[in-house]
Amino acid sequence: MIPKETVDLILDTARVEEVIGDFVTLKRRGSSYVACCPFHNEKTPSFHVTPSKGIYKCFGCGKAGSAVGFVMEYEHMTYPEALRYLAKKYNIEVQEEEESAEQIAARQRSESLLAVSEFARKFFSDQLQGGEGRAVGYQYYRKRNILDTTIEKWSLGWAPSGKTTLVDAARAAGYKDEFLVAAGLAIQTEDGSLIDKFRERVMFPIHSVSGRVIAYSGRTLKADNPAKYVNSPETEIYIKSRNLMGIWFAKSEIARQDRCILVEGNVDVVMMHQMGITNVVASCGTSLTEEQVRLIGKFTQNVTIMYDGDKAGLHAAVRAISLILKEGMNPKVVFLPDGDDPDSYSQKHTQEEIRSFIEEHEEDGIAFKTRLLLEEAGDDPLKKANSINEIADTVADIPDAIKRQVYIGTVAKQFGIEEDIIQDRVRKTREHNAQNAAKERAHSASANDAFSLAKNRADAPENASFADAPATAATAPELLSNEERILGPSERELLGFILRYGRNELKFETDSEFYDGETPQTVAEFIDAALAADDVHFVNAPFEATYQAYFGLYDEGKAQDDIIRALLNGEDRTVAEVAAQLSTERYELTVHNFSDALTTTDSWLVTYVPRAILVFHDKRITARQNELTRKLREPNSPEDVIKFMQELGRLTEIKKNINRKLGRLKK
Repeated sequence: MIPKETVDLILDTARVEEVIGDFVTLKRRGSSYVACCPFHNEKTPSFHVTPSKGIYKCFGCGKAGSAVGFVMEYEHMTYPEALRYLAKKYNIEVQEEEESAEQIAARQRSESLLAVSEFARKFFSDQLQGGEGRAVGYQYYRKRNILDTTIEKWSLGWAPSGKTTLVDAARAAGYKDEFLVAAGLAIQTEDGSLIDKFRERVMFPIHSVSGRVIAYSGRTLKADNPAKYVNSPETEIYIKSRNLMGIWFAKSEIARQDRCILVEGNVDVVMMHQMGITNVVASCGTSLTEEQVRLIGKFTQNVTIMYDGDKAGLHAAVRAISLILKEGMNPKVVFLPDGDDPDSYSQKHTQEEIRSFIEEHEEDGIAFKTRLLLEEAGDDPLKKANSINEIADTVADIPDAIKRQVYIGTVAKQFGIEEDIIQDRVRKTREHNAQNAAKERAHSASANDAFSLAKNRADAPENASFADAPATAATAPELLSNEERILGPSERELLGFILRYGRNELKFETDSEFYDGETPQTVAEFIDAALAADDVHFVNAPFEATYQAYFGLYDEGKAQDDIIRALLNGEDRTVAEVAAQLSTERYELTVHNFSDALTTTDSWLVTYVPRAILVFHDKRITARQNELTRKLREPNSPEDVIKFMQELGRLTEIKKNINRKLGRLKK
């Protein structure tokens, strides 16, 4: 762990224009700098760097943050990795806090495994340059039209047949047998001797996200060998389900294009990259996993599945669609013409032709699955019914309520049935899944102490919502999405006021209903008091987290600029992103009559901060009214109906009063 004093020194020393200038050509414009954004394609510069505030902001794609945030975003580093990068740039010595003996031993063992894995990479590469490797392995690569530059870039190699062995070479270089075995590079026989795991195979190294070689995939060239591929076993440095072939080479382009292409084979991914289509990864010879989907999700929410069009490929694509949807991401599917895979197709076409084919032929994941099941069902009514249920269950996995609703309409149209039928199946499936999840949590809680239960809750996914909990009248899946949809803009406006003007004082006139004759409140204090009076919190989780982080620093007495700087440079990158967005974006008036806007900041704030609070409360009431209206459509006792109607009446009067204050109704 990097000591806080060192972290502060790094953050205080790093200059945002110098850091970004290492990656992007900046042009001075007044007191700021501009450039074409490195995170999306554009011809006109919309990427602005403001040294005085220590921030960058792209007004095209919305990316924003500080120097450490830029390094994390551009280089896909963790927070500590980005800090170490900046420390190295500015020659700041980083002395990590003292580790325990167990931590030191674990780190040293991990480094030893990585070191021996890197040694194997060089060994396999060297073997390709002469003798058996040149005559057999290199000729295979050339036959597959893999260029020398690609061989070098990917460190493709050759595992020899036996006279020269990795074990002997590693021992001679001083590596211990235990690390060769632990790294999955050697096998210990019954008589205790050590032999190479990979023999007579062309070798494809697998890199981690940070570029370290962590595993290998070896392909035999013998037609009679049933084990076409031999892959590294799971080790302390390599967990198959969490890694993707090519992610090290693809991650930046995936983020830049905001799309990942997922293929099946090692040669497929290598050849696509060689063709110049570099946002491509493969799943390391395993079926796609949730962890691999989440890894892709760090760089993009959009995944195009490009598997073989045979029966196995279709089945794998359908399974991948479900996994991607469950993570709230957007799957598409494209199948190449009969008989082609990404490798063979890339050798027959130009980069432009391949991109055009993908763009013209990729199909929405659920639309593809629906079409496939309809074709399989034919005229069989029972099969068609099962297909409808299967698609509805797939839609139920989508976390986002708006996306779910859109897909419900689309699927109903494809099957030619009423939306309500799909809606009902989706609702029941989500309730069933939520109840099962609740049972699992309860079972887990009974086997652990209270601390473990609290930790499980804290570790819940960031996008978890009431929709993920057991469905009840108070936590129906529709409720939270309705609140988010209605309250989102007004929550954003209030938080924007806090992040831009939090320390400004609100100087109300003596005849104002908000004047209390005491020391003027700041914007932050005024908004906080207004929300605390009704014990209200933001529904939007990132907004609420940013709100709490802001006031944690505010209560320490920090100045506004220092608070924003701390939020931007903090380890919570969700908070940093929200702070960057809302502290820099231009304020949009909520009134239509711009001529009513006052000239000074102080007079402008005393008008629009209270107005923003009124709008927020108006939206809260609307959300509650919608909830009550929904409840009234359900079976209720006469007492409940009366109670709901009475509350609706009270809310209607409060809403009228708010709208009079907002000038929407005559007094």
